[in-house]
Amino acid sequence: MPIIPVHARAIFFDAVGTLLFPEPSAPAVYADTARRYGLQLAPGEVRSRFVAAYRVEEAADVATSWATSEARERERWHRIVTQTLTGVSDPEACYRDLFDHFALPAAWRVAPDAAEVLTALQSRGLMLGMGSNYDARLWPVLGGFPELAARLDHVVISAAVGVRKPGGGFFREVTRVANCALNEVLFVGDDLENDYTGATAAGMHAVLLDPRADHAHIPHRITDLGELLH
Repeated sequence: MPIIPVHARAIFFDAVGTLLFPEPSAPAVYADTARRYGLQLAPGEVRSRFVAAYRVEEAADVATSWATSEARERERWHRIVTQTLTGVSDPEACYRDLFDHFALPAAWRVAPDAAEVLTALQSRGLMLGMGSNYDARLWPVLGGFPELAARLDHVVISAAVGVRKPGGGFFREVTRVANCALNEVLFVGDDLENDYTGATAAGMHAVLLDPRADHAHIPHRITDLGELLH
């Protein structure tokens, strides 16, 4: 069975973790920022604290059926940052520094094979877009990379839609932006629940980007973006 269904008219990609990656890594940036505010943490400890704080916010979003907004995203990141970096000298300034940092293209890198893959897929007549659990900060980031800026007409961001992945409303908005039926869109992402399970539950085709082969039981998965061209 081909990775891209023969009747697919559009492919939408998750952003962070699929096409975009923090550079330096998020734990390294958090640790460096915390150090400037008097808190010494190793990146590994930052990661453990971050995961715990993130899971609390995920549980809160489950309780509201994944409802979100720009205000909610600021609230969730405020809580995640302040919980992760408990002990800094100025929590509010530390949060603002980190929130603003990740709005900068310079804070990110694009997957090395993204430009080639996107160009090849577009040459096949496929509409390409992105769908991300993020907020308005993503716009300037995408605009800073030519290979992604070219897709800005087909970007779905959860804070603007009002629902986060894996909520079905997010994927219905993807089909609206793509002007396609659900089964004519392929969604590609690295998060099993948000991207793969969310998309398939909504009626889309999905492919899981699984570079470390953590989910061998998933039938539709790839270890790098280039496999989409096979």
